[in-house]
Amino acid sequence: MTEVQSSVNDVMIDRFLSSPATSLRSSFPDIPQQQQHRLPNDMRERNDLYQDEEIRSMAGIDSELRNDWTKAEIAEIYDLPFHELMYRSATVHRMYWNPAEVQQCTLLSIKTGGCTEDCSYCSQSVRHKTFVKPTPTMKVAEVLEAAARAKEAGSTRFCMGAAWRELGEKKNAFRHILSMVKGVNGMGMEVCCTLGMLNTEQAKQLKDAGLTAYNHNLDTSPEHYPKVITTRSYEDRLNTISNVRDAGISVCCGGILGLGEEETDRVGLLHVLATLPEHPESVPINALVAVKGTPMGEDDDIGKVDAFDMSRMIATARIVMPRTMVRLSAGRLSFSDAEQYMMFQAGANSIFNGDKLLTTDNPAYDDDQNLFNKLGFEGKPAHRGPLVSPAEAEGNVLITKVSAHEMQQCA
Repeated sequence: MTEVQSSVNDVMIDRFLSSPATSLRSSFPDIPQQQQHRLPNDMRERNDLYQDEEIRSMAGIDSELRNDWTKAEIAEIYDLPFHELMYRSATVHRMYWNPAEVQQCTLLSIKTGGCTEDCSYCSQSVRHKTFVKPTPTMKVAEVLEAAARAKEAGSTRFCMGAAWRELGEKKNAFRHILSMVKGVNGMGMEVCCTLGMLNTEQAKQLKDAGLTAYNHNLDTSPEHYPKVITTRSYEDRLNTISNVRDAGISVCCGGILGLGEEETDRVGLLHVLATLPEHPESVPINALVAVKGTPMGEDDDIGKVDAFDMSRMIATARIVMPRTMVRLSAGRLSFSDAEQYMMFQAGANSIFNGDKLLTTDNPAYDDDQNLFNKLGFEGKPAHRGPLVSPAEAEGNVLITKVSAHEMQQCA
């Protein structure tokens, strides 16, 4: 290990080449030896492991975990020449993650249609005349059967979505959902829900039932948001995210490209996400799947998102939120295998699989497994942390740590 130390005003700065095996054993002595090539599954525990880390460097690229990004800084990254942006994001990705490991999630609509919101893109709103017909909430047994099929197909996180504005006073439906969460968790799968707005008590009950993560997207920037939806405020969404985070549930929060936004709105969305008190555990990046009958499905100028748009957004998200999983989400069916590979190279390390995402089409399980085999990817196991980055494990990452002099322990 190479180590350089200097002390200024009672601050110690260490620069050393990475050697994670020792730090993992010392920080988490209870992890079995055979599992010590994986980090903790809980994002907060992972971040605690590296809390005194200031900067990582590799191949001429510096990276740091921070929550004080300015819009100007993010815009500067977003506007980089594409080849340079891809190089930087791919390098950052390899500093923190094993690029061969990709999380596979399955999303099931447990309550379809009948939503009172006016989201301009959504086929499930009662305000739009689309092909979607309202259905009652699925029975617990039906959901658990679907989860078992997803697990058999290789999925390790099962996400359940309901077309509601909020849980509100839906006490009977909520009891069924808590049973679903417990049942899926009992299968050894991670569990995610997207149920609209939550209060603090509902979030706590979901946590107690075994919920791993909660999805609540911001969709777009605060400035563009009123042009997309008027029945729920941006602040409402941020409050739900806060309730979820305070309950100890991992936050899944991202947005949609193709809502008629400008590139400044894409930067604005990333700025909100990257300056939250804690970065989301996962950030889904969606390409709008325009549905006839919705306001955005009738506008020919809406939804024109190509693979370069997606890759630019994913790459910027990877750079400003280096320890967050970036999920390649809706719209994958419109992209070729080569285009999806470009998005993985940009820093995506999670996907939704299964032939449906709520009400829109998605690549079939077999197609995704063929893609994984073609690209040499492996699925991330459920309830186990991500693999340590090979670059870190092999000592190729230069890590700078800064801490108070009296707290510094030198090897």
